[in-house]
Amino acid sequence: MRLTPDPGTPTPLSVAAGVAAAQGLFLVGYGVLELISVSSGRVTMGLTTAVFFLASGVGLVWGAWAVTHGRPVARSPILLVQLIQLGLAWNFFEPGTRWVSGVLAVIAAVVIVGLLHPASMRALDSER
Repeated sequence: MRLTPDPGTPTPLSVAAGVAAAQGLFLVGYGVLELISVSSGRVTMGLTTAVFFLASGVGLVWGAWAVTHGRPVARSPILLVQLIQLGLAWNFFEPGTRWVSGVLAVIAAVVIVGLLHPASMRALDSER
């Protein structure tokens, strides 16, 4: 199992995968922090939240690795996460949190554009 991307991976796909991997690592970190902060008054909620964020983060990191190695199966889950993130950006579009909304939207847009770029689509074409 190689950790470096395939030599023929197009730049837009590499950028999208890199951003998705960073998102995944952020989610893993958040899941670890959630595990650390579990208290006796909220064990069930704390553990399920931590497991959710850890699984989501590991899934995104795996997806980023997979698309850079020509596995198109990982494209859809990564795109789904970005669409959910766009919904979160919309929810944060309030006077005090517009900057959060902008950051979330830009990050999601970079990944979506990178994954759907024609060169990325050709690289992930399962019939090549």
